[in-house]
Amino acid sequence: MISRPASRATAIVSGIALVSLALVGCSSNPSSSTGGSGASAGPASISLLAGGNDPASIKFANDLVAAFEKANPTIKVKVDTRPAGTDGDNLIKTRLSTGTMDDVFLYNSGSLLQALHPDSQLQNLANEPWAKDVTPQFKESVSTSKGMYGAPQGTTFDGGIMYNKKVYAKLGLSVPTTWSQFISNSEKIKAAGITPVLVSYGDTWTSQLFVLADFANVSEQVPDWATKYTANQEKYVNPPALDGFTHTEEIYKDDLMNKDYASLTNVNALKELATGQAAQYPMITSVISNVVQSNPSQVNDIGYFAMPATKGTSRATVWEANAAYIPKSTTGNKLAAAKKLIAFLNSPAGCAVQNEAGTAAGPFAISTCKVPSSAPALVNDELAYQKANKTGLALEFISPIKGPNLEKILIQVGSGISSAKTGAQLYDQDVKAEAQQLGLKGW
Repeated sequence: MISRPASRATAIVSGIALVSLALVGCSSNPSSSTGGSGASAGPASISLLAGGNDPASIKFANDLVAAFEKANPTIKVKVDTRPAGTDGDNLIKTRLSTGTMDDVFLYNSGSLLQALHPDSQLQNLANEPWAKDVTPQFKESVSTSKGMYGAPQGTTFDGGIMYNKKVYAKLGLSVPTTWSQFISNSEKIKAAGITPVLVSYGDTWTSQLFVLADFANVSEQVPDWATKYTANQEKYVNPPALDGFTHTEEIYKDDLMNKDYASLTNVNALKELATGQAAQYPMITSVISNVVQSNPSQVNDIGYFAMPATKGTSRATVWEANAAYIPKSTTGNKLAAAKKLIAFLNSPAGCAVQNEAGTAAGPFAISTCKVPSSAPALVNDELAYQKANKTGLALEFISPIKGPNLEKILIQVGSGISSAKTGAQLYDQDVKAEAQQLGLKGW
C-alpha cells in the first residue's frame, strides 16, 4: 500500500489530506450535533498526529483542530507531524509499541493498518454513533474479526496517471487506453521539449505507483489473483503482476522521465505538472490538495486517467479513504476527548469543514459527507470510470500482505540499478516475512 499510498502510499497517502482554511460556526456544546460521541469529555489536552509532513497534511490537521476547538473550547489539541513512506510507518509502529503514540493519529486503512496489530494496540470504535454511516468497503478496510478501529478521513481516491490537459490539447493527444499508446504519447511529448513522465524519488513512497496503480488491471486479467497471492500461489515475478515493474524500468530505459528524478519531491513535481513543464505523473489523486494550495488557478488543468493496461481494458485502481485512529494508550478523559475529535471529523459540521477547507479527491466513505460541485476537474474523470464500472480496489484492501521495502526496490528498478524481474523477485522475498508475521497459511 501507499503510505499513502501511502503513505505509500499509505501513503502509499500517506495520509495526504484536505487543504485551505475554513472554520464552520458550530455550537460549543460538547455533546451537540457538532460531533459529540456521547462520551463525557471535560477539560482535556490531547495531541493529533497528522497524516504526513507535506503542506496539505499539515494545513488540514491545523484547520481541523481550529474548527474542533471552536466547537469544543474545553479541549485543546496539539498537532504533531510525521514523515511519509517507510519512515512514517516505522515511527507509528515504534510509538504504538512503546505507548507513546499521539491520542489520535491519521494513517492508512487496509493492509498497513493490519501491520499495526490493531486488536492489541488500537481502540475499538465499532460502537461509536457515526460507525453506522460508513460504507461497507471502508468498514472492511479498518476492521478485523474483533473490532472496527478507524473513522474515515478525507475521500476515497484513485491511482493512475495525473496529466496536464492543456499540454495534451496543444499536442493533439488523446487519453491512452493501452500501455503502447501511453508510450507513444510520451515520445511525442518528449519531442515537444516537455518532460513526458514525472518521477519524484525525493519522496520515496512515490516510486510505487506504476505497480500499485496497475492492480485493477491485474485483477481484470486474473480476478482471483489477490486470493491466490495471499495463499502464496501468485507472485509479482510473473505476468500480469510483473507489468508494473516492467513499466518502471521502461520509463527509465527509454529516457522518458525528468533528469532530477532522484531528488525531485512530490510537491515540486505537482507544480511542474500544473504549470505544464511536465505532462504526466503516475500518482494518487489525493495529492491534488497540494495543487490547490500551490497552484490554485491551474488545478483544473490537471486530469486523470487509469494506468494504461498492457492487455485488456484499463481500469482505475481505487484506494479507500485514510482513517483516524485512537491508540490503546489513550485512556480516561483523553480518550473521551479523542473520540469527540473523531466524531467531529465525521459529523455534518466536520464534513462542512472538510469540504470548505479541503479538496475532494473522489467520493467520501461516509454518508454524512458529500462531494461538492466545486471539486477539481480530475474528480469527474475518476467518476467516469466508476459510472462505467471500470474500477477495482487496490491490492491492500483485498490482501493483508504489503512488504515494507517496495518503494526502495522500485527506486532501484527505476534508476537502472536492478532489472524489473530482479526487482519483482526481491519484492516476492520481501513479502514473505510479512506474511509469516501475519500467520498466513501457505507461507
